[in-house]
Amino acid sequence: MKLTREEESALKGEQGETMQMAYRILVATGEATDAEKLIPIEWTHLAGVNYNTIGDAGEEFLSGISKNARVKVKTTLNPMGFDIDNVSNYNLDENFISKQLSIRKSYETMGVIPSFSCIPYEIFDIPKNGTQVAFAESNAAIHANSYDNLKTNKESAFSALASAITGKKPLLLTTKRRHSKYYNSNECQKILMN
Repeated sequence: MKLTREEESALKGEQGETMQMAYRILVATGEATDAEKLIPIEWTHLAGVNYNTIGDAGEEFLSGISKNARVKVKTTLNPMGFDIDNVSNYNLDENFISKQLSIRKSYETMGVIPSFSCIPYEIFDIPKNGTQVAFAESNAAIHANSYDNLKTNKESAFSALASAITGKKPLLLTTKRRHSKYYNSNECQKILMN
C-alpha cells in the first residue's frame, strides 16, 4: 500500500501513539483488502457505542484514547445503551449507566457529535455526490452507497474511529466492488412481495 511521507511518519510513531495506532489500523485494513492507498474523507459515522456491546475493555480503551485523540472530520455516533432523556424509566443498573456515560464522555471529548442515531442520513445534510465517507453502521453504509451516492466501505468500529482520527480511509480497488446484479425499486418490491 502506498503511503505519503506524513502517513509513514505517523505509522512510525513520530506524531504520537494515538496517530500511530490509528494508522496501524488503517494500514492493516488496507493491506487486508488490497487497498491502493489512503484517501481523505469528509464524514465518519461510528459504531461501538453501547456498553452492552463493547464492555469494560471498550470503555477503558475509549477513556484512554480520548485523552489525546481528536477527530479531524465530522463524526457522528450510533445509539448508546439507553435514551438519556428517559433513563429513569428503565430500571437500569447504576454501573451500566456509569459505564455508558463514560463512553459518551470519551466520544464527546474527542469531538464526536453526540447524534446517537443509526440513521445519520436522516439527521444531517448529505455531502455532494461522490464524497468519500467512512460509515461503520451497516444500514448507513448501504444507504450512503446506494441512495446518497456517497462512497464508503463497511467499516469496523476500529477502522471508522481510526478514519475519524486521521481523516482518511483505505481506497479499495473498485474492480473488487462490482455488483453482480442490479435491481430497480419495482423489481425489489416484487421480490419482497413474493
